[in-house]
Amino acid sequence: MTVRAPHPARVLAVVPARGGSKGVPGKNLATVGGVPLVVRAVRACRAAPHVTDVIVSTDDPAIAEAARLADAEVVLRPAALADDTATSEAAVLHALDAHESRHGHPVDVVLLVQCTSPFLTGADVDAVAAAVARGADTAVTVAPFHGFVWRDPATGGGTGVNHDKAVRPRRQDRPQDLLETGAAYAMAAPGFRTARHRFFGRTALVRTDAARVLEIDDPHDLARARALAPLLDAERPGALPRRTDVDAVVLDFDGTQTDDRVLIDSDGRETVAVHRGDGLGIAALREAGLALLVLSTERNPVVAARARKLRIPVLHGIDRKDLALKQWCEERGIAPERVLYAGNDVNDLPCFALAGWPVAVANAHDVVRGAARAVTTARGGDGAIREIATWLLGPSLDGSGPVPDSPTPGNSSTPNS
Repeated sequence: MTVRAPHPARVLAVVPARGGSKGVPGKNLATVGGVPLVVRAVRACRAAPHVTDVIVSTDDPAIAEAARLADAEVVLRPAALADDTATSEAAVLHALDAHESRHGHPVDVVLLVQCTSPFLTGADVDAVAAAVARGADTAVTVAPFHGFVWRDPATGGGTGVNHDKAVRPRRQDRPQDLLETGAAYAMAAPGFRTARHRFFGRTALVRTDAARVLEIDDPHDLARARALAPLLDAERPGALPRRTDVDAVVLDFDGTQTDDRVLIDSDGRETVAVHRGDGLGIAALREAGLALLVLSTERNPVVAARARKLRIPVLHGIDRKDLALKQWCEERGIAPERVLYAGNDVNDLPCFALAGWPVAVANAHDVVRGAARAVTTARGGDGAIREIATWLLGPSLDGSGPVPDSPTPGNSSTPNS
């Protein structure tokens, strides 16, 4: 075993993210919770105190751009290391060489962090790095596993792998099995160069939350991740936006500021119901200096009337809301990644892909909730916008006081008013 200092000078996290993927085309840029998978991986690495440097290894210009925007270094790998036969170890070795050559200092611990594990946390990344810093040669994230594993050989007839099929002991009477999560690995850099493999010497097993173990290998995995994101992401510190994260708030109208119902009288006039608390929240956002906009596909006098009352601009009757949002941002010099966009239905998804903070109201379409970076606990038309204002400005809506980190699912983080 190699003796190392308790706190190595350099810990490099490498995120392999090639452009090709057979199971899920464009997988590493696919969004979960409104955030591309490669960006989620970079953020987990950045949240790990032991990690000093983060590098994304890719052959894809779009992935490289997303990585740079997420504050990661980028190394472009050659085609020979980006095909279906290339190993992750080869990509990590290439990135390690490139990083040391670029910066002129050796790396003590190198990490392999996978984009395909969307619910990896900074604590998990830090734990594998710390394990190697304390003297292990390698470390891997694992989760408790209690299942009986079977194998179906070509001869037919299932056989037990981790058990005798004729004996069914209780879970508490069986040895504790641990499942490799495929999320994060750490290696002492000198030993990794020699072994050229992620496992050598003594391997530390770092236990993680089994509820967060999910590897995205096919479209079904991606759908599951998107469904789970509003729940699992809400548990993480920083899951909700703060005032320092956002320069503009753009709001859909029907189903977001209303309950999505329309009442029609005998003369064909339409009326909708809005929430007074939302008006208070919008006024507070305006007073806080945020740029505001109502963006709607509907051309309806009630949309314009509501916007006039709230004293915020409106664009309605818009077929391509994403193009309108992009132009609005460009005209005002607002970076799209600093826009919070709140919506409820599938016509909001193009804007979700553009905005840095896509937010779904509680009763949004399932697909929209899955694509959101945050989900309100209040329904559209029932205080959802006031809740968003509370995230940004605090419960008193004056920018002072603590902002709740994560609302409990099913309970509003702020009372309706």
